[in-house]
Formats: sequence, structure tokens, C-alpha cells
Amino acid sequence: MEVVLVALLVAAAALGGAEAQCPSPSSLKTTNGTRICAQLYTDNSPYYDQCCAGEVLVVEPGEDVPYMPRGWAGSVSSLVVGTRCELTVWSRSGKKGKSRRFGAGAVPRLQEVRKGLFGDWNDAIRGYYCKCN
Repeated sequence: MEVVLVALLVAAAALGGAEAQCPSPSSLKTTNGTRICAQLYTDNSPYYDQCCAGEVLVVEPGEDVPYMPRGWAGSVSSLVVGTRCELTVWSRSGKKGKSRRFGAGAVPRLQEVRKGLFGDWNDAIRGYYCKCN
């Protein structure tokens, strides 16, 4: 019985490092302390403590990107916008289609954010603009 319990504890500890959690908006800074406007993530999860995972796209203040970088178009599932910043996203390349503004805060599951009557913003971002005050 003790061997099984120890094995379960070791497995739980190993899995604990695999979880992700969205960072707080105030913690979005580079290693040298400069501000990051937003971070976009490729993965989310039904469990909120495992969202904001996968590949990370760091968005600098003032960055205006009408066409997503290679491999990022239609792959953003979670995002965090820094304190006193605003991220505007578009559903079509060239800053066309539907748009949405996100203020400071975390959006762990973009499929919970409505885009029109029948859609959502999961894997729908094709361009963005980020500004900070």
C-alpha cells in the first residue's frame, strides 16, 4: 500500500510541472524589466489552471501586426493583456473582418468569448494591434 501511495505522489509531482496557469497582467515584463503589452498562447484546457500553455507569442507595446507571424494565424487559444494595455484583434488578415478589444486581464479560454451570433474567438485571430498607456 505504501509503495502505491509513494508512486502516486511521485506521479502527481511530475505532472504538477506540466500544468500552466495564466500569468497576472502586472507580471508581463521582459527579463530586463521592460513592459510586455500582451502574450498570446496556442493552447488552453477545460481546466483553467492548465490554460495559457503551449507556444507563446510576446506582443510589444505599439506592435501593429495586420498579418500574423508564420504559424500563428488561427492558432491563438488563450491570451493575457498587460496592465494599462489594450489589445485589438481581427478575425481576418489585413485587419479586416470582426474585431474585438481586450483590456488588461487574462482570457484563459477564447472559446468562451463570443464572435458574432454563432462563432467564438478560439483560433480566430488573424491580426492585432496592442497599445499601452
